[in-house]
Amino acid sequence: MNKTVKDMLMIIIGSFIFAIGVNYFAIPNRLSEGGVIGITIVTYYLFDWSPGIVNFILNTSLVAAGYKFFDKRVTIYTVIAIIFTSIFLHVTVGWGDEINGDTLLAALFAGLAVGLGLGLIFRSGGTSGGSAILARLGNQYLGWTIGKGMLVIDIAVIVVSSFIIGQEKAMYTLISVYVGAKVIDVVVEGANERTAVMIISKYPKEVLDAVTSKMERGITVLEGRGGYSNSQQEVLYLVINKYEIVPFRKIITDIDPDAYVTVHGVQEIFKKGYKGR
Repeated sequence: MNKTVKDMLMIIIGSFIFAIGVNYFAIPNRLSEGGVIGITIVTYYLFDWSPGIVNFILNTSLVAAGYKFFDKRVTIYTVIAIIFTSIFLHVTVGWGDEINGDTLLAALFAGLAVGLGLGLIFRSGGTSGGSAILARLGNQYLGWTIGKGMLVIDIAVIVVSSFIIGQEKAMYTLISVYVGAKVIDVVVEGANERTAVMIISKYPKEVLDAVTSKMERGITVLEGRGGYSNSQQEVLYLVINKYEIVPFRKIITDIDPDAYVTVHGVQEIFKKGYKGR
């Protein structure tokens, strides 16, 4: 129950931040967005239709068509997100003012707010509907990050909207959408971002003992063999958070300054019971 309440609160906060990005930064500066919200903004420019109402109609239609691809929880959370984003989009119309002479600044803040809002919704387990549904399908079947999937869809919508807002505003919109996609990935995946490390050292036992005692991390010991020397060598492998790289580097340097260390990003970790810090 506590987790459900936390998820609901995160969806509401994310929906409000998303609406601010659209109505406070994007629309007053004649920018657009990608996906369904981009279509919503264009209809506002053309017909002065309420972004909230159009957003609700388009997204609920897409959810009704694509609900079978998601489990019950995601569908419910998505419907809740659509309701709150539509409400906030409706009530915040007219809040923002044009930032004279600095469309780039407006584009950056629009992307930041929209990306942060959507990231919070995704992190809670829901979607904003529309292109987010397609993005999650891309994540599930093609291995794309959610941000990348939305970026591909958004670019297609921006190309079409350029005929309404002009090429210059469309290019600024593209910057905004790119920033938003990166923020989404940071919010959804950044807090759990992991880094894999492989160490080849003359003092593997000392390194293992130091890491397990000072960082409280488990290490896998692999049996390796030098391709040139043909000598047996223990290879240490572990996964840490990115913020742990600096103390880890100090531990290795203090024990073996000549150690061979490789570091690379980890996309996901699948292990029952695994809880990285």
